Amino acid sequence: MMNASSKISIERVSKYFGRGSDQVRALANIELNVKENEFVTLVGASGCGKSTLLRILSGLETIDDGAICVDGQAIDGPGVDRAMVFQHYSLYPWLTVRQNIQFSRRLKTNRRDLTSSAVEVASGRADALLRLMGLTHVADAYPNQLSGGMQQRTAIARALQGKPSILLMDEPFGALDAQTREVMHDLILHVHALEKTTIVFVTHDVEEAIYLGHRVVLMAPRPGRIDTIYDVPLPAVRNPEMKLAPEFTALKREILARIRETSGMKTDLATLEQLTRSAV
Repeated sequence: MMNASSKISIERVSKYFGRGSDQVRALANIELNVKENEFVTLVGASGCGKSTLLRILSGLETIDDGAICVDGQAIDGPGVDRAMVFQHYSLYPWLTVRQNIQFSRRLKTNRRDLTSSAVEVASGRADALLRLMGLTHVADAYPNQLSGGMQQRTAIARALQGKPSILLMDEPFGALDAQTREVMHDLILHVHALEKTTIVFVTHDVEEAIYLGHRVVLMAPRPGRIDTIYDVPLPAVRNPEMKLAPEFTALKREILARIRETSGMKTDLATLEQLTRSAV
């Protein structure tokens, strides 16, 4: 149900791809409210519509049924209030780190009414983001000179340059090694605390979803829908040791079991076990 006090309100949203006999219902009756400054993570089996929902929130996809609002206003396309960070960094290889971060203000649309003082503020914002992301020492380097973690930090800084109130993140750490992911987890939590941004974060990693999120939204496939929403029983300030806490591991087991059930994986595993026994 639409909630006027929510930052993001999604009411009975459905999305179809294709036409006629080839039409596929990608999302079915999605209902979700996200509060101001909340960090919500989306998990679920492949094909459950997590990324499709995120693209709808960004304005890159339209909906076929239902309604979706930000601050009470219907979304009718991309907006400066929302920024997207993808798994693949999508940096411009011919621009330096600083130039990539500042890119949005070079666009004609964003320069239309830009005063000299506004340009100065934007430049100061870029410098602040370089410091926040630990990128000052590589500000004049090009993307091919950076590690994967540095490239993703640049992409996040670029997304934050325009001070969006909503940050949408589609498996942003999926291509990083485990140690770099740990660093990025704490970095994005630090950014969230400082910027007061509302974050919707898609991941396949249940541990990541619990560690980062205030709530974990589990989606199920065929068609994509919200199955269960879990409140995360952890303090607001997180640290890696929390991953060893009994309540953390219990929630992780519960969510993983539910993903197996909703995706049909549990049935597949049972069938595989029967085949293995019969072959012995």
